[in-house]
Amino acid sequence: MASMASIEEIRNAQRAKGPATILAIGTATPENCIHQSDFADFYFRVTKSEHMTELKKKFNRICEKSMIKKRCFHLTENMLEEHPNIGAYMAPSINICQEIITAEIPKLGKEAALKALKEWGQPKSKITHLAFCTTSGVEMPGAYYKLANLLGLDPSVRRVMLYHQGCHACGTVLRTAKDLA
Repeated sequence: MASMASIEEIRNAQRAKGPATILAIGTATPENCIHQSDFADFYFRVTKSEHMTELKKKFNRICEKSMIKKRCFHLTENMLEEHPNIGAYMAPSINICQEIITAEIPKLGKEAALKALKEWGQPKSKITHLAFCTTSGVEMPGAYYKLANLLGLDPSVRRVMLYHQGCHACGTVLRTAKDLA
């Protein structure tokens, strides 16, 4: 009589063994970048808040102590002019922000993925799993789905999407990818 495998034995047989290996890394940031030393001036100008001098001084101190060198984001001054609610205090702006984010995040993902694929040196057809994380823009189907389509990945590629994980998103998505492997 054949013995039944335990759940633990089955799960262990399905998992990769040993330490995780990062085969390649690709990064992408929006083209609109502002040096941190100029950020307070930019922010208070585009939000039409330059009259708030004491608050701007405080904001400048925060910027100086943050250790951030530059900020990159999709919003341009033209976009802010087209959609003034984005920069207006308490004005409804979530819908337009969501539209911008959900369109742009997959494009950044594609840019980063193509760089990683080039570094990896293997064809897209060898991709079996796609783990995607972002701190911005929730929608269904999500950015992982759009990215898979932008890259022309086979529909059988297993995908997972993590939203709003904050600063520890990278570790979380890497751990998830290892568990999937």
